[in-house]
Amino acid sequence: MVNIFFIVVFNISLFIIFWAMVGYPLSMKLLNRVYISRYTPKDYKHDPTVTIMVVAHNEEDVIKDKLQNIINLDYPKHKIKYLISSDNSTDKTNEIVEEFIKQHPNENVYLHKVKNRLGKTNAQNEAQKLVNTEFLVMTDANSILEKNAIRELMASFTSDDISYVTGKLIISNEKSGSVSNSEAGYWNKDLEIREIESKIQTITAGNGALYACRNSEYVDFEPIKSHDSNMPRYYALKRKRAISNHEAIAYEKAGEKIEDEFKRKVRMNRRILQNILPDIRILNVFKYKWYSYFYFGHRTCRYLLWIAHLLLFISNVILISEQWIYLVTFVGQGAFYFLALIKLILKCNNKYINLIYYYCVTLSAQWVGVYNILTGKAKPFWEKAESTR
Repeated sequence: MVNIFFIVVFNISLFIIFWAMVGYPLSMKLLNRVYISRYTPKDYKHDPTVTIMVVAHNEEDVIKDKLQNIINLDYPKHKIKYLISSDNSTDKTNEIVEEFIKQHPNENVYLHKVKNRLGKTNAQNEAQKLVNTEFLVMTDANSILEKNAIRELMASFTSDDISYVTGKLIISNEKSGSVSNSEAGYWNKDLEIREIESKIQTITAGNGALYACRNSEYVDFEPIKSHDSNMPRYYALKRKRAISNHEAIAYEKAGEKIEDEFKRKVRMNRRILQNILPDIRILNVFKYKWYSYFYFGHRTCRYLLWIAHLLLFISNVILISEQWIYLVTFVGQGAFYFLALIKLILKCNNKYINLIYYYCVTLSAQWVGVYNILTGKAKPFWEKAESTR
């Protein structure tokens, strides 16, 4: 009976890992062939009033370039406003924005100063109360947008059931080193999946570099929650659509130091336990259709990788003497982690070893995220990674 239990644990853990990293992406490619003729139309005559919101905390190094970037975007000047929500910045961010406003009196640039630092989501919630345009576009302080980015986002709101549109984030420093290269490789694969999800029904998550929603449909999330993961899910459960438009492009640097990427991933996992299955309604495939499948494959299985790998290893050790196959899988797991250790110690620069190491760092970040949740250390704040500026 004991062995049967561990065999079940082994197989479930193996399935979760396989489905998250191989099975689900392959299934999406197959679905893309089935839905090859489906696409979301665009209406470039749709040019509603828009507010671009930028949340900044101590972004003195990039905020001026960001302001220059957004006022130069190709969109009717009388229909666009720019709102900087400064999350209790203690450097020169506020002074730079105020000086920029003085130098550009004909631009609708406004600064909102958040007094108590409670993180990005809270800063967005506060600033949104000042917005009176039809649509709200949010973008990171260190993201540089293509000139047509806002036109593309607005062109995608072609029906009332589309509540959220995210753009395409391109990693601008992909070739700068093994860390940024590994992140870009992972991200580009993820973008392919999101594009297919968007075409079929709705995406499971956006990205903070560039996204838009109807101002009337904005919802205040508690500060610990991020818009990236919560907004698309919120709309999906209301049977609305969150889609991607990969012609709306933002450029951003990935972390060039593994320490920076690790910290970013820890912050991303500050609600990992709650996000495994945040709402039981997601399981209702009859009501939510493809979204139930998308969330399980793209989110639930990935959020379970930390525990799946541990249980796979433990059950494998216990079963190693049962059959030769368990010896093979044990050796395979050992070799996998050994290669990551080789990268950590010797700093070798092999493409495949880099990917294995990056994957293991991601697993470690999930574990730290779980630890922070259980110990009450999970916070809504974020510290910028210097190598991304």
